[in-house]
Amino acid sequence: MPGGYDDLSFEEVLTLADGPLEALTERSESMTLRSFGPLVTYSRKVFIPLTKLCRDVCHYCTFASTPARVETAYLSREDVLAIAQAGAAAGCREALFTLGDRPEARYSAARKALSQIGHATTLSYLEEMARAVFDQTGLLPHINAGLMDEADYTALRPVSASMGLMLETLSERLSEKGGPHHGSPDKWPAHRIEAIEAAGRARVPFTTGLLIGIGETRQERIDALVTIHDMHRRYGHIQEVIIQNFRAKPGTRMVDHPEPSLEEHLWTIAMARLILGPQMVIQAPPNLHAPEELAALLRAGVNDWGGVSPVTPDHVNPEAPWPHLALLEQATADAGRVLRERLAIGPAYALEADRWADPAIARKVRQSIDARGLPLADGWHAGAGDDAPAPVEPVARTTGAVEIEAIIAAARAGERLEEKAIVALFEADGSHLDLLTRAADDLRREVVGDAVTYVVNRNINYTNICLYKCGFCAFSKGSTKAMRGPAYRLDLEEVGRRAAEAWDRGATEVCLQGGIHPDYDGNTYLSVLKAVREAAPHIHIHAFSPLEVSHGAATLGLGLEAYLTRLRDAGLSTLPGTAAEILDDEIRDIICPDKLNTQEWLEVMRTAHRVGLRSTGTIMFGHVEGYRHWARHLLRVRDLQAETGGFTEFVPLPFVHMEAPIWRKGLARSGPSFREVMLMHAVARLVLHPLIPNIQASWVKLGPTGIAAALRAGVNDMGGTLMDESITRAAGGLNGQLCDPAQMAAFAREAGRHAVQRTTLYGPVNAPELQAQNSIIL
Repeated sequence: MPGGYDDLSFEEVLTLADGPLEALTERSESMTLRSFGPLVTYSRKVFIPLTKLCRDVCHYCTFASTPARVETAYLSREDVLAIAQAGAAAGCREALFTLGDRPEARYSAARKALSQIGHATTLSYLEEMARAVFDQTGLLPHINAGLMDEADYTALRPVSASMGLMLETLSERLSEKGGPHHGSPDKWPAHRIEAIEAAGRARVPFTTGLLIGIGETRQERIDALVTIHDMHRRYGHIQEVIIQNFRAKPGTRMVDHPEPSLEEHLWTIAMARLILGPQMVIQAPPNLHAPEELAALLRAGVNDWGGVSPVTPDHVNPEAPWPHLALLEQATADAGRVLRERLAIGPAYALEADRWADPAIARKVRQSIDARGLPLADGWHAGAGDDAPAPVEPVARTTGAVEIEAIIAAARAGERLEEKAIVALFEADGSHLDLLTRAADDLRREVVGDAVTYVVNRNINYTNICLYKCGFCAFSKGSTKAMRGPAYRLDLEEVGRRAAEAWDRGATEVCLQGGIHPDYDGNTYLSVLKAVREAAPHIHIHAFSPLEVSHGAATLGLGLEAYLTRLRDAGLSTLPGTAAEILDDEIRDIICPDKLNTQEWLEVMRTAHRVGLRSTGTIMFGHVEGYRHWARHLLRVRDLQAETGGFTEFVPLPFVHMEAPIWRKGLARSGPSFREVMLMHAVARLVLHPLIPNIQASWVKLGPTGIAAALRAGVNDMGGTLMDESITRAAGGLNGQLCDPAQMAAFAREAGRHAVQRTTLYGPVNAPELQAQNSIIL
C-alpha cells in the first residue's frame, strides 16, 4: 500500500512545491506512470440520493435541502430499487449512496419519516436499502453517509464494498462565522479525522480527499494531505484521494466566490501525488473541467476519474453533466493513457477482498475481477462457448511504449527476462497490447513459419476417482456418490479397445490420464501401457501426469528415474505437462495443497527428460494467482528447458470456472479475461524464446473465434483432435468433445494460415494410409 513521499524527503517535496509548476507536475507524472503505467480507471455507477436532508448547511452545497423543499424525506424502497435496476440494465457495477448527514438530528420530519418505515436512524434505513440493492441487482454499494463511528462502519460493512468521507480541509477558520462551514457541525476537521480513522479500524476501503478553493491556503492543503498520508500509513485503508475543485453554484451563498484556476488544481494534484506516494490512487472529477483540460490533470498525477454514470446526474454538481464515456475515453487516449473500468472497491483492495470486505461482498468482488483487480468487462469466459470479443484498434500510441519495446527486443534476442519485466508485459493494455501480440506473432513467423499444426489423437481418461482434492478440478470424484456426474473406472480391456479404435480411425496418439484412484499403484500404470501397446502397437502413448508418475514410483518404493525407465521400456512415449497448474507454492498451497509442490513437479520432468522422455509444459491460470506468479512459472519452465531441452511445447490452459469447487465456494476468480488469455500466449512466445518453439492454444478452452485470435498472437499449434474430451466438460465447458481435421483447417483459414497434421513430437505424418484415414476420420 502507498507509503508517501516516494524517494523524496518532505523538505524536498516542499522545495518542489515552491518551484515551477512544470517541474512539479513532471515529477508527479513520472511517479504516477511508474506505479500505474498508462492505466486510468473509472467506475460505472448509478447515484442513489437516499435523502437530501442534512443537519449541515455548507454554503456552497446545492445537494442538501429542507423538508419544505423535498417531496419526501427519503426515497422509498421501490424508488431505490428502480434506480438501481436501471443502473444494472445500463451496465453499471456500483451503486453510490449519497445522502445528508443524520438529518434526524435536525428535522422532526426526518424522524417522523423514519418512524413510518420502521427505522430509528438514517443509517439503519441505509443498511436495509444497501442490502436490498446488493441482493436484488448485484450492484456493489459505495456509501457516503457523513460522520460515522466504528460501530456504524461495522454495521454497514456487510452491505457495502467501500465507503467515503471527504476530509475537505484542516482549516478550522472555515468553520467560523462567515466561513463556508459555519453552522455545519460535521465539518469540524477533528470530527472528520476521527471518522476516517474509525473506518481504518473497521477495515473499510475508503475514499477521502480535499475540496480546494473554498478559502484555504496552500499550506493548509499540504497539512491536510500529510494528515491523510499519516492516517493511511497507520491503517492502509485509503483506496483513493479525490482532489476536487470548488465550483460556484447559483442559489448558494458562495455563488460569487472565485473558483480555483486550473493551475491551482494541477498544483494540488501534483502535491497529493508527491505526499501520498506513487501507489495512491489520485482522482479528479472529469465533469468539473472542460474536456480539453483533462490531459493536464492526468499529467499532474491523476490516474482515476471517479464515478461516471450513464443513468443519473451528479447530484452534488448537477450543473456539470458527466462527459459521455466515449468522450472521456478519447480525452484519456489523447493524453497517451488507457481508460478502463473498475469496481467500487479499488483494484488493490479487490485483490485482497478477504481482508477488506465482508464474505458476501468479497465473493462477488472476487468472481468479478481479473488478475489486475479490474472487472471482467468483455463478457468472455474460457470454455463457455462465448465468441471472442471483437478486436478494438488502439486510438493512440500509449505512454510507455519505449519501455515495452525494450523488453520485447530483449526477449526476441533470446535473453532471459527478469520477473519484473515479464510482469510489465502481462500488464500491457491499449496500444501496448497490440504491440506485444504483433511482436509475438512476428517472432512465431520467423521461428516456425505460417503452418498451424495439430495432432490427431484420442483422450482416454481411465478413471475420474481421485484421492486428491484440488480446488479447481470438477473432473475428479471421491466416490460413486459424487454430485457432478457418476464416478467411473475403465477396465484394461476397455482402455485397449479405445486405443485400437483410435488407431483405426486415424489417430497417431492416445493421451491417457486419470485421477489417482485409491487402488492404483505403479503396476497399474504399467498395465495400462501394456493394454494399449497390445491393442495398438504403433500408436504414440502420451500418458501420465507428473502426479501419476510420482504416485506410481512411491507405491512401488522406486526412485523416479527407475520408475520412469520402466514406463519408457513398457511403451510410454511422452508425458503431458499437466498437474503444473501454477509453479509457485504460494498458489499451490491454496488450490492443491496435497499435490506435488513446485520442485517435485519440476523434478519429475527433469528426470523424465534425463531418461529420454520428452514432455509438454502447461500453465492453468485465471483463478487465485497474479501476474508475478505467471512470470515465475514461465521462468521455471524456461530454466528447466535450458537445462534439459525436453519440452516439446508450452500450452496455456485458461481456468474454466463454472463447475470448479473453488469457484462455487466463492474462493476464485471467474477465469482470465480474454485480454489475459491473449497475453499469456503472446508473452509465453517471447519469454520462452528460443528454447521452446511451439506455443499451443486449446480449442476446448478458447472456442473457434478464440483460437483464431490466438493464432494472431504468437500461437502455432492447436493441440489434438481429442475425440473424447472430458476434463473441461466436467468443469462446465461447452466447446465440444471433438475437433476433426476439417475443423482444424477451418480455424487456421480464419486466421489466414494453413493447417498441417503433425506427430506428437512435431514431425511430419508421412504414412499414406494415415493421411487417407484422416480424410474420413470420425
